[in-house]
Amino acid sequence: MFALTSEEGGIAVRLARDALEKSLQGEEFTLPPLPRIFSEKRGVFVTLTRDGSLRGCIGLPYPVMPLAEGIVHAALSAALEDPRFPHLQAAELPQVRVEVTVLTAPEPLACLPEERAGHVEVGRHGLILADHDRRGLLLPQVATEYGWDAEEFLDHTCIKAGLSPGCWKRADVEVATFEGQIFHEEGA
Repeated sequence: MFALTSEEGGIAVRLARDALEKSLQGEEFTLPPLPRIFSEKRGVFVTLTRDGSLRGCIGLPYPVMPLAEGIVHAALSAALEDPRFPHLQAAELPQVRVEVTVLTAPEPLACLPEERAGHVEVGRHGLILADHDRRGLLLPQVATEYGWDAEEFLDHTCIKAGLSPGCWKRADVEVATFEGQIFHEEGA
């Protein structure tokens, strides 16, 4: 799986912004011609912030659709389906900053449960934690933004899944890592 260039990252962010603008203004959005990498299946998240605060963040952790379609899906979902926030309004768009995180495929941590913290690289890895029907995901940039170490990052992923901190030490809890390339709008 190849990394996106900075130019392709800029295209990804513009694609998310264009999809939001057209859709929130009630216009039809169609995908423009894009570089070949946008037809590869990739995991992707779109994060929306306003005045430095989270305004929506949703994505696809697994590579289930072509990147271009995933970006559009994640952008619209972050704006309209994040249950933590009211629907984004078209009038808010000028104050919203768009960030796109393109993911590598998640890989299970291959170590003993009590050794997991030693295999998580803060700033590099994102986490997916699963216990039966409960799942939590945190992007790589979250631990850095909050200044967490690996154990705190794992604990907060447990909490995001609706589980108790420290559950990552249990053998029946699955933990996977992934990496993400982060692209965001400049000056927003």
